[in-house]
Amino acid sequence: MMQDQLVRAISADGKIKAAAVSTRALTERARQIHKTLPVATAALGRTLAAASMMGNALKGEGSSVTLQIKGGGPLGTILAVSDNEGNVRGTVDNPAVDLPLRPDGKLDVGGAVGTDGILTVIRDLHMKEPYVGSVALLGGEIAEDLAAYFVESEQIPTACGLGVLVDRDQSVLAAGGYLIQLLPGAGEDVISRVEGSLLSAGPVSTLLREDADPESLLRRALSDFELEILEKSPIEYRCTCSRERMERALLSLGVGELQAMLDEQGGAELTCRFCDSVQKFSAQDLQRLISQAKR
Repeated sequence: MMQDQLVRAISADGKIKAAAVSTRALTERARQIHKTLPVATAALGRTLAAASMMGNALKGEGSSVTLQIKGGGPLGTILAVSDNEGNVRGTVDNPAVDLPLRPDGKLDVGGAVGTDGILTVIRDLHMKEPYVGSVALLGGEIAEDLAAYFVESEQIPTACGLGVLVDRDQSVLAAGGYLIQLLPGAGEDVISRVEGSLLSAGPVSTLLREDADPESLLRRALSDFELEILEKSPIEYRCTCSRERMERALLSLGVGELQAMLDEQGGAELTCRFCDSVQKFSAQDLQRLISQAKR
């Protein structure tokens, strides 16, 4: 299985910048952690791919992007977080949602996500305040919602394609996507060339099924342009949880809450929502944290 990759490119004429990812392995990892059924796998997979491309666009060390989709549908909230290299982690409220296929035989991601809600983007650049932007969902299929976000919130004309192909045994066959953005000075003619090129290339999941290399995906999606590859790097599903972080979370509850935990449960067990790893805290651990909190 090819390692997941991210590629970043610019057109030779300087009119567009583009990124693409192949994310089959990390989407499969997310499926195994969260035990998602196909429609949840597709929705979470698309969101992870998008977050990866947006995270990698931030150059500052320790920066991160969080994508949160609350669509009012049966899946509940979908969350994906990417670091500045494009490594991602994510979660979905209701992974076991099962919906009938759409009339065209495709997974009904829009129906599962819902269309009455909001897509929120949080960019944490380690400044005082993170940058938060949001946009009302259009169709809940995620790619077009993201393109609308860039146009509305950041005034950047954007085309986005995201796809996840789920096999009969529910494992992930192909996953990934592209993000194509016009640079200042690109006119209407460039937009129509991009649109024509994307239309003739066809759906992302089909392209990735034929060739999982994101560079090949980008070259086929933008066949009308000459591309210069700026960067190609590996990406993966990566959780940042640790015992120290969970201790900090417990400390933030305060003395009263910790004491109640100690009295009622004689300890605590915390599960990371991104990777399902469990940390157990004994009565002694809690006692130590209570003394710390009192200080």
